Amino acid sequence: MRSYLTRDALVKWAPVIVLIVLVLFFALMEPRFFSVRNFARIGISSAPALMIALGVTFIIIMGSIDLSMEGTVSVCAVAFAFAFIAMGGTLASFAWLALPLALVVGAAVGLINGLVHVKLRIPSFMASLAMGFVGTGFALLLTGGDRIRVEDELFRSLLTVRFLNFPIMVYVALGFLLIAWFIQSRTTLGRNFYAVGGGEELAHSSGLNVNRVRLMGFTLAGMFYAVGALLAVGRIGIAETATGNNFMFVSITSVVVGGTALWGGIGGVWNTLVGVLIVNVINNGMVVIGLPGYVQDGVLGILVIIAVVLSTDRKSVTFVK
Repeated sequence: MRSYLTRDALVKWAPVIVLIVLVLFFALMEPRFFSVRNFARIGISSAPALMIALGVTFIIIMGSIDLSMEGTVSVCAVAFAFAFIAMGGTLASFAWLALPLALVVGAAVGLINGLVHVKLRIPSFMASLAMGFVGTGFALLLTGGDRIRVEDELFRSLLTVRFLNFPIMVYVALGFLLIAWFIQSRTTLGRNFYAVGGGEELAHSSGLNVNRVRLMGFTLAGMFYAVGALLAVGRIGIAETATGNNFMFVSITSVVVGGTALWGGIGGVWNTLVGVLIVNVINNGMVVIGLPGYVQDGVLGILVIIAVVLSTDRKSVTFVK
């Protein structure tokens, strides 16, 4: 019995247990929580956050940190909206080209983010934080503070059209989750992420081009941020400077609570899925039972501390690179 209660087993399964306990708790407190309609609401709020958290996951697996997601999401959303309207304003026209354009913008911002970190030898958290501010400022410059409405019915079908009571955007998010899992577990790039996170010096001495891996990781993260931006615009039908607001806290909290280690090399996209669900179940459940927002933030903060304490070996702590 003791072999099943090891620290590693606890760290591995704790997020799933927490998620199950939360669902049962809120269902007992308010029966309306345990309904397909409410689960659909959780899915809608989770879809954009999951995409951004997946991008962060690749960075954290490498042992780095990325704080640029809010600015990147805003730039991608605004660029998409302007291009979408300029190309006809409907997916039935050439406006569908705005979708891959948003991914290119996200990849470009991610690449610049990586170059600033790698080439200028600036710590990743500082380089990405600066790029996040640049992105937010650039989005504000493009919009002048205005909101850009995207009202095409085909594009908004991400939210309005449902299959088995869940909107299409939930299935799109699950599809990209599978893509992220494939990259993580079935490609050389994914294995290289773990190699860098497991020990940068060892990876370098084995012949791995660590800087190239980091650049590819930040570029890939930017593309997932762009997908999150598209889903965020599809959810509310508006692109603006504030589109990326709050995604930094939600995404990093989700990755950490899900069990991906901050020092790198441990965790992955399935952990992130569980973490995103934990965060959104807490947010949704506390609204359903009528608790104020500051209580939600407090609970999430406590969960982050517990997750880091459980997953960190204080005898061999290293700072995030």
